[in-house]
Amino acid sequence: MFTHMDENLRGHMVDISEKDVTLRQARAGGSIMMQKNTLEALLELRIKKGDVLAIAQIAAIQGAKKTPDLIPLAHPLLLQGVSGKFEIIEEGIYCEVVVKCQGKTGVEMEALTACAAGLLTIYDMCKAIDKTMEITGIRL
Repeated sequence: MFTHMDENLRGHMVDISEKDVTLRQARAGGSIMMQKNTLEALLELRIKKGDVLAIAQIAAIQGAKKTPDLIPLAHPLLLQGVSGKFEIIEEGIYCEVVVKCQGKTGVEMEALTACAAGLLTIYDMCKAIDKTMEITGIRL
């Protein structure tokens, strides 16, 4: 039997009521590659939309919080920590997000969604000057 389907093969949320509450933590990372001039403009705050990394960090946090709205059958969780950091790499930016909660189910999807949201925000804010950007390597 599939865990996300009932006896009638209809989707349902997995029952986690019998599981113990434990510390749950997940770390996800990924990169966005861009042209050198785009990276320089971002770092020098010359992107017309504003401080790209500050907004991307908020987007990552919001992404973690909104995961149950985006991923079917994901459990809404009371997240107790979402931290994101952005590191400049040779041809772009690496994003790493850590998500924590005390709960009955893991936070892997929240960490992955947060990372994707942060990177997508960078793309959105820089796309006017760089159509060649590529988001790559999002993983736990």
